[in-house]
Amino acid sequence: MIKPVDATKTAAWKTLTALHQDFKPDMRAWFAQDPGRAERFSYEMGDLFVDLSKSFLTDDLRDALVQLAQEVDLPARRDAMYAGEHINVTEDRAVLHTALRRKDTDKLTVDGQDVVADVHEVLAQVYAFAEKVRSGEWKGVTGKPIATVVNIGIGGSDLGPVMVYEALKPYVKPGLECRFISNIDPADCAEKVKDLDPETTLFIIASKTFTTLETLTNARMARDWFLGALQERGISTDGAIAKHFVAVSTALDKVAEFGIDPANAFGFWNWVGGRYSVDSAVGTVLAVAIGPDGFRDLLAGFRAVDEHFATAEPAQNVPMLMGLLNVWYVNFCKAASHAVLPYAQYLHRFPAYLQQLTMESNGKTVRWDGTPVTTQTGEIFWGEPGTNGQHAFYQLIHQGTQLIPADFIAVATPAHPTKDGGVDVHELFLSNYLAQTAALAFGKTEAEVRAEGTPEEVVTARVFTGNKPTASILAPALTPSVVGQLIALYEHITFTQGIVWGIDSFDQWGVELGKKLALQIAPAVQGDEAALAAQDASTQQLIRRYRSLRG
Repeated sequence: MIKPVDATKTAAWKTLTALHQDFKPDMRAWFAQDPGRAERFSYEMGDLFVDLSKSFLTDDLRDALVQLAQEVDLPARRDAMYAGEHINVTEDRAVLHTALRRKDTDKLTVDGQDVVADVHEVLAQVYAFAEKVRSGEWKGVTGKPIATVVNIGIGGSDLGPVMVYEALKPYVKPGLECRFISNIDPADCAEKVKDLDPETTLFIIASKTFTTLETLTNARMARDWFLGALQERGISTDGAIAKHFVAVSTALDKVAEFGIDPANAFGFWNWVGGRYSVDSAVGTVLAVAIGPDGFRDLLAGFRAVDEHFATAEPAQNVPMLMGLLNVWYVNFCKAASHAVLPYAQYLHRFPAYLQQLTMESNGKTVRWDGTPVTTQTGEIFWGEPGTNGQHAFYQLIHQGTQLIPADFIAVATPAHPTKDGGVDVHELFLSNYLAQTAALAFGKTEAEVRAEGTPEEVVTARVFTGNKPTASILAPALTPSVVGQLIALYEHITFTQGIVWGIDSFDQWGVELGKKLALQIAPAVQGDEAALAAQDASTQQLIRRYRSLRG
């Protein structure tokens, strides 16, 4: 095992520590004294224009961060990931989500297997299935085409597909709707199916092992609803499951046992973590919704950023720079959270998607060799679309006591160009996107507040200190390619931070304990007195109170 480099012991870390001791961000002065700042700290990657000039980036800081990247072997670790080395050391696995979007002419042999060939074999199966559903060739038990596709999964098998579906709604085939069930709360399943026509509904069960508790529970509830609804209509259920249920899984025996034809099970591999899997067969629902060509465009967007991350020099490497900046914010500026603020309503689930990507990846207290971390790790990622967020939590970002770096995302061309009178509504919307980063950067001085005739007793309440760091990301339009580029950008930001911190960003052992305890506690909730007695006093009390309330 290659041991992680302790970043805190590097020369670059000492340089960064010294820089922080004298660090007093003054964006008004930075921009006034350096007319070229905006251009110098802006970058192009694929279709994305990324302006980091309102971040805390300076020439000295950039150089020190690039030096840190070299000293922790970030380029070498990146190359090892692309090559298929087992950099997920706690599970002894390769990390090959980037292989999911390689061209079919590429070759990559890992553990004796041509993984690119495997990927394209599955993609071909997914595309063929998607075309059958979209064309109406795939018919339900009564001969009707599919009108609604319901994806049942959780975690990466839900967050990615639902986020991309919402982001690309303008690209969804007219007359086709997708819904998503994830929460084991029975209300989720009940609400999603209650108004559906069972004769025109297709379910996709996404579970690699076909054992995920939440997914299989929801799948059984959906199956019961489906069969019951057919029986109410006097429709024979013989062979109905095979025509209305497919799987994203490699457990063909369990798939068949459920009633699904194994020929309609689309597989993926243990080198794909759930939160990195939306561009695998997990995205089957997306291939149906936006079509194979749309899905290919999504993959091309991923690939464009992968190639940039693999080849661009660190000082011009956008994911690397943004990840390194996040290290500066967390470890030196003591930022505990990071806001992602899409000024695009269709990206309203993007912050939630990033919560899993970033926090499940980098929420670790040990390094990949099992030794304790030597720095703070991880950030709380959160956010809402603008302008809604402006009327909710921006106050804290502007005038609160916590430093909250924020990424602002917008597109130039809207899916729905609309005018309010003679005013282009999208331009009004984008004016807010631009105004917020300017306000956060430059603030408002006491003199400026007084110049407005503000009563003296409230002057200080209306002062904005500014110097709040932001990144601005602007794309031409929210196309499948652009969505792929945005996802890959944050995947590689997350990877960059994980390497600096010396952690394995691709395991998630913290997810497992709660799952196991839930299985142990379930009998107690269901009335097993011996199981109840085995619980702690608080859990016993809560279970008894639950039972009394449930009656």
